[in-house]
Amino acid sequence: MSSESRPLQIAYSPCPNDTFVFDAWAHDRVPDAPALDVTFADIDITNGMAERGEFDVLKVSYAVLPYVLDEYALLPCGGALGRGCGPLVLTREADADLTGRTVAVPSEKSTAYLLFRLWAADTVPGGVGEIVVMPFHEIMPAVRDGKVDAGLVIHEARFTYQNYGLHKLADMGEHWERTTGLPIPLGAIIAKRSLGVETLTRLASATRASVRAAWADPAASRPYVLEHAQEMDPAVADQHIGLYVNEFTADLGEDGYAAVRGLLTRAAAEGLVPPLGPDALNFP
Repeated sequence: MSSESRPLQIAYSPCPNDTFVFDAWAHDRVPDAPALDVTFADIDITNGMAERGEFDVLKVSYAVLPYVLDEYALLPCGGALGRGCGPLVLTREADADLTGRTVAVPSEKSTAYLLFRLWAADTVPGGVGEIVVMPFHEIMPAVRDGKVDAGLVIHEARFTYQNYGLHKLADMGEHWERTTGLPIPLGAIIAKRSLGVETLTRLASATRASVRAAWADPAASRPYVLEHAQEMDPAVADQHIGLYVNEFTADLGEDGYAAVRGLLTRAAAEGLVPPLGPDALNFP
């Protein structure tokens, strides 16, 4: 892509891990990287954008990949995988039984939801009750106020749920790691295949360079991170980045790809997503 070409439309969340990863690139500090036109949107919104084929580059849930990989390629970097960073199920009582209970979730097309369903299939023999979708920032108050029996939470809620007087019933990541030995796949960066191999390769290189720039000079990204962190305590933002930006962000690698394949294969076997084709995750 030449410098005269239009900026690439990219959408990612205002969460600290995304703003940390993309700060250098979004502010023209990655040499020779394609220009970006950035939109901020929560991941449930970007998942829908991907399904409709909107935007050139998107941060999405790994759970949405089976629906979009005909049009988009998975970039081998920039996303969120890791260990000890899974979604949590929160309740008002420490030892609640979720059989037949109402559970609030941030999206039914999220990786968190897939991990929750795989956990529930193993540990809630009678099955949970009604699933209610609500914005993730509304879930903890809804559990606290008794509007729902339990909530599936993501992001910085790992660090703040006790402020709501809630209990961690289960950690979806612990269950996933214990049963598979693999890291937890959460969010992916995808780009339109129609951009062509050369541009896709440049996107991956620019993403890696932006990650490395953020690691090399964390202070440079701080204004961008805190500007979009939705009044988050700076210490919580730092914890968030420390948890979700790691070696898998720079390169998925063998374990990362195995985790993505493992999640989507298990989810397909449970009828939660369509099966992946054998070459669906290949890049570019």
